[in-house]
Amino acid sequence: MQLLSSENILLFSIALVVIAFLYSSVGHGGASGYLALMTIFAFPISVMKPSALLLNLFVSSISFFFYYKMNYFKPKLFYPFAITSIPAAFIGGFITLDNTIYKIILGIVLVFAALRLFGIFNFKEKEAVVINIPFALTIGFIIGLLSGMLGIGGGIILSPILLFLGWASIKESAAISSLFIFVNSFAGILGFFLGGKTVPTESFYLVPIAVLGGVLGGYYGSGYFSNKTLKIVLGTVILMASVKLIFP
Repeated sequence: MQLLSSENILLFSIALVVIAFLYSSVGHGGASGYLALMTIFAFPISVMKPSALLLNLFVSSISFFFYYKMNYFKPKLFYPFAITSIPAAFIGGFITLDNTIYKIILGIVLVFAALRLFGIFNFKEKEAVVINIPFALTIGFIIGLLSGMLGIGGGIILSPILLFLGWASIKESAAISSLFIFVNSFAGILGFFLGGKTVPTESFYLVPIAVLGGVLGGYYGSGYFSNKTLKIVLGTVILMASVKLIFP
């Protein structure tokens, strides 16, 4: 299967590096960005979900490594979400949505992702609040199921929740989200495989490109990095992709 024409390979590759860099810098795997990019370049729906999960695995693990080295990871804040999100993501990986339904749900999620990049859901740090375990378990399950079904990691949703509720600082939420994305993506792709589906070989060719952006983003983001212009540009691209998905 030829995913890209020869004239689009370079443009797609550059965009992929930028997306991986930006998302990794804030502790995310980048699935919403990858899915938006694949939508713009007219990838088949059957390719989008497994490819995004695959890239998420690599980029989120790189991001987590850098944030973990800086001692931002708090296990007690991670486990309540992971306990329910992992099996839910596995179930979601089994589920194959109708193409029209998939596009609409993904389009809505991408709108949320774009608004986050525009700064609308970027909540400021609050005074630390003790985590509500039952609530965290519920949140984990919902995000995990959505992650497995759509091919996202869920960090784009989890991070603002952690900040809004005062359960984690900005850097802590990045560390938690990166590992959260990794385990959800792994569970989702495992469910995808056990459901009798396979990841196209061409998807693996995208991994080194995303890894390059992920390493750079994780390195700079775990220290200090902020690029408002990049975020606005990427947010606009994602918003365009969401419109294309919802109103083809």
